[in-house]
Amino acid sequence: MTAIFLAPLYLILNGYILLWLYSWAEALFHGFRSPWFRIPAAILYLFFSLTPLTGLLITRNPFHRILKILGNYWLGTLEYVLLFVLLFDAIRRITGHSFLIRYRYPSMLHAWPKSLLLFGCLAVFLVCSLSLYGIIHAKNIRVRHYPVTLYKPCRLSGLKIALIADLHLGYNSTERHIKRIVEAINQEKPDLVCIAGDFFDNEYEAIKNPETLAELLASLKSTYGTYGCFGNHDVSEKILAGFTFPHRERLSRDQRFMDFLDSADIRVLEDETIVLSDSFYLSGRKDPDMAKKEADTRLSYDTLTHELDQSFPIIVMDHQPRELALGEAAGADLILSGHTHGGQMFPASLFMPLFWENPWGIKKAGSMTSVVTSGAGVWGPAMRIGSDCEIVILDVAFRPEP
Repeated sequence: MTAIFLAPLYLILNGYILLWLYSWAEALFHGFRSPWFRIPAAILYLFFSLTPLTGLLITRNPFHRILKILGNYWLGTLEYVLLFVLLFDAIRRITGHSFLIRYRYPSMLHAWPKSLLLFGCLAVFLVCSLSLYGIIHAKNIRVRHYPVTLYKPCRLSGLKIALIADLHLGYNSTERHIKRIVEAINQEKPDLVCIAGDFFDNEYEAIKNPETLAELLASLKSTYGTYGCFGNHDVSEKILAGFTFPHRERLSRDQRFMDFLDSADIRVLEDETIVLSDSFYLSGRKDPDMAKKEADTRLSYDTLTHELDQSFPIIVMDHQPRELALGEAAGADLILSGHTHGGQMFPASLFMPLFWENPWGIKKAGSMTSVVTSGAGVWGPAMRIGSDCEIVILDVAFRPEP
């Protein structure tokens, strides 16, 4: 529904950008004012700007996959096109050099200020540079180590946890990327691997060579195994530019998702708690959005933990880092989350603290520690600027109450 309301704004902004490109092209060379340039340019721009929609409507491969991938790149690039075009034109409007004023009076083309040419060249350079950097940077994996102290007695002297989230297996993921993640985790020799939701990207068909990817994930090595919880994208549904559509009936779970995780040797905990090594609890919560779409219920923190021995360390996987205070009050010692992507692309990262108590990293809240990873994959635009694809290694120490 949100996508429908935003559609007119999307069209207006793209129309504004197209006019701006016309004006900048004319500042470069007066001959670009010809219909022989404008018409092909408009067709090409229209093709890219509509890839999010055509990728949704055209379901036949390889066209569907190509359009989906192009649409993801387009949305990431569009963010910076809008950022710099609106910023630079605001500066030019303030200084009395708005291109719209010149566009209304073609007879004044000879008087176009040099600022249009300069700002245009700068905008194109910045957009291309940032987009290329974001594409390359998204392919890198960073390993971050955090020391964590849990003030609970435990038979174990310590516990090394490898935390990842937001793989978003689909159009943006590759075998090489997943292989690098697996190799980096295995090199750390963890005791436990936790995957805090969003294994998938809403569409099983988007996964290229699922058998190979499942085999790669099954090669993760740890003392106690690989566990995970579901996220809001681990449900099969149509998405347009990141927005979902309202459903009159509940969504049925795609059994292929479950079969994939089984073959990948990943145990998913849905409002379920297990004891590992007779030393600590590991719980996995249902995702609230996924539960709502499947017309399912989700246990509260109190219900999830009230029968547990509170003298044992309690580690909870919860995809979205919400209800941290409720988790702490219910006795959770360590809450592992993802979902936020650390903002993924600047300047979104600047606004994350407005929506999340812990938008990224590690935060202590009373006796509980919250760890939020920026994710090992990407969602939407296959770019990262101002954030990293990461693996979090938690070196957990157990201590008596201080």
